[in-house]
Amino acid sequence: MPATPVLDRPDAVIFDLDGTLVDTVERRIEAWLQAFREVGVPATREAVSPLIGADGKALARRIAKESGRTLDEEAVEETDRRSGEIYQALNVDPRPLPGARELAQALDRAGIPWAIGTSSRRAQVRASVDALHLPREPSIVDGSHVEHAKPEPDLLLMAASQLKVDPRGTWYVGDSTFDMQAAAAAGMYPIGVTTGSADADALRGAGAAEVIGSLLELERRLRRWADPSASRA
Repeated sequence: MPATPVLDRPDAVIFDLDGTLVDTVERRIEAWLQAFREVGVPATREAVSPLIGADGKALARRIAKESGRTLDEEAVEETDRRSGEIYQALNVDPRPLPGARELAQALDRAGIPWAIGTSSRRAQVRASVDALHLPREPSIVDGSHVEHAKPEPDLLLMAASQLKVDPRGTWYVGDSTFDMQAAAAAGMYPIGVTTGSADADALRGAGAAEVIGSLLELERRLRRWADPSASRA
């Protein structure tokens, strides 16, 4: 069922992390390619790229199947774990995407609660969150908190529960098709941002209610609540 459109001030905003708040998608892709090479799965960038943002074990199973290989559950778990290790080693200086800090600050000034909902494992999140240089620690729900990560809605629903808000009044902002599918399944308002591996058509096809080019567009929209004297332009 499609999410109910949010036409005005949201009750809360939940963000994906990789490719939405921080520019880490290429490192994610490289980490997966290295992990697949280690287990002898002939993965390609073209195959892995559209799957960034999905549950890691589901990604490992799908790439193995498409390459003609079958990984047992132990190998799937190990490949997912190894990809995370490689990613942590690569992700030494993550860069915030345009508008990430400004949008977080605008939400705080407006009194709109917000959180991060990411399929990443807990240990993989720290460097990226630290790179945002936020004045406070955000609420974070990661892949270790739920049994089923995106595209299932569990992460998003848990984040909404922690914020004590109704999912139907919540925006979910993400860069992948799995983000949009999860948001729609949670009953949230899906906003796609083309800063990751999915283009505007793919995001709309996955359920995005709207697509933006950067978080700066949302920051400008929120100014009227963050600063009532600011221009609405």
